[in-house]
Amino acid sequence: MKKYILAIANTAIAAMLLTGCEKKIDEAYANPNADVRVPVEKLLPPLIATMAANAAGHGPLNDIRFAGKYVQNFLFCNSGGQYDQMGGTIGASDNAASLWRIHFYDIGQNCNNMIKWAIEDGKYDYAGAGKAILAWSWLQLSDYHGEVITTSEAFNSSLLTFRYGTQEEVYNHVRGLCHDAIALLSRTDGASSQANLALGDQYFYNGDAAKWKKFAYAVLARSFNHLTNKAIYNPDSVIYYCDRAITSNADNGMVQFANTGISGNANFFGPLRGNLGSTAVGTETAIRQSAFIANLMSGANNAFLGVADPRAIYLLRLNANGTFKGLQANKGQTVITANDRPENFHGISQTAGVNNTSPANDNNCRYIFRNGSPLPVITASEVMFMKAEALFRMNNKAGALAAYTTAIDLNFDMLQNTFSTNVPGGSLLTPGIKATFLANTAVVPANANNLTLTHIMLQKYIALYIHGALETWVDMRRYHYTDVDENTGQQVYRDFVPPSGTDLYVNNSGKLVYRVRPRYNSEYVWNLNELNRIGASALDYHTKRCWFSEP
Repeated sequence: MKKYILAIANTAIAAMLLTGCEKKIDEAYANPNADVRVPVEKLLPPLIATMAANAAGHGPLNDIRFAGKYVQNFLFCNSGGQYDQMGGTIGASDNAASLWRIHFYDIGQNCNNMIKWAIEDGKYDYAGAGKAILAWSWLQLSDYHGEVITTSEAFNSSLLTFRYGTQEEVYNHVRGLCHDAIALLSRTDGASSQANLALGDQYFYNGDAAKWKKFAYAVLARSFNHLTNKAIYNPDSVIYYCDRAITSNADNGMVQFANTGISGNANFFGPLRGNLGSTAVGTETAIRQSAFIANLMSGANNAFLGVADPRAIYLLRLNANGTFKGLQANKGQTVITANDRPENFHGISQTAGVNNTSPANDNNCRYIFRNGSPLPVITASEVMFMKAEALFRMNNKAGALAAYTTAIDLNFDMLQNTFSTNVPGGSLLTPGIKATFLANTAVVPANANNLTLTHIMLQKYIALYIHGALETWVDMRRYHYTDVDENTGQQVYRDFVPPSGTDLYVNNSGKLVYRVRPRYNSEYVWNLNELNRIGASALDYHTKRCWFSEP
């Protein structure tokens, strides 16, 4: 017994000695891998990178490979893929959980420290940018996963397990962060300056605080626009924040890439990083455009029947027959006649079978599939589509038509000015081509009373194609994929066909997907009791509808 008492006493004495020496030890042996306090100018660049996909491969683009199949932006080149079937992630996998990782790890304390240190240094613009990024991340995280770790505990490093809060709490927190961001970005005192902010903001807004404010307003607009099914929905708030948000392509929030030939600083979807090459069913990264988007842009969709969209060559790939075709959910490309199979997104022919080899260069790659292509995060076109929907719901059809037309116009200009590289010369967009398209009354009705929700939501679908797939998924869940527009008696998303029968994932119990489960290696390993409390251990948890999509 005495030796145990002695051991305890010695341990207590050692603890007291260590406590007394702690400050001196910290000073003498600082972390050799990083300064104790990192300049905020060095913290902002990796935070911006996470808004696309950082060097480690984590960010929205990683998860878009999976969730993009739920909205049929694209589908798996083989049959049998669970995400094509609207299935959820199963087993000990972190697939489709990259947003969770960036929010709680890559952004998390790094962003909180940047905000804290920036305020201490009087660099209020850095603090404002940090708050805007946190707001964007919280909103996207909760819209993607539903209930998440409560905002009051999320970054508490003294906890080992974490309580989950409601999505409504997250929305309120997002709005508070946005207003804080706008206030901080409006300050002109202290050490705020465009030149200094540009040191850390080289790849987003180049130090322009006014553009960061517009970004925060756009996040606010999204948060109000998502609530169309609820009694608290207020279209006036959507319009108010849209008018203060990104209304010009010059203000688009886009992550830029240095693209120096190093994989980590190139676009996640470019051939250099090789993220679209696997054919394994469990990975499902080899993707092809869907029949839904191909029909929508080639004139085969009943909403725009006979209208060949001149933007198609920018976004989609042709086949050997020179036409735009795509895949159906859970069918793969082998059921399509060889010459009708679309090239993959890196421009490689599929006539001889499944070919996912990454090309040596991106000379035949377009849109966001080039190594140096910027990644749109929020655009003026999206903001104007939100405004159009809000005005439509207020029964201001004339205002809605004007906003809708402007939204399409802005998307044309963004594609023409930013994504024309490697588009065949004879297919390049011009002001005349755009004018002809906008004059087509099948697309832009001559009479505002003929405008429908289908017009607005399908053209928004095109404008957000792939880069905005997560926001498109919010939209489609708001309309429960197949909701009917009471004014037309037709589906809002005309001709969209979710998987059913044996093409719907077996664990869905006949229901469609509405959320992605939390990240396995943080939550199901360490926080299982809380997941059990909210029902996240159920095999069909991914079919539970999110708060924003319900009345």
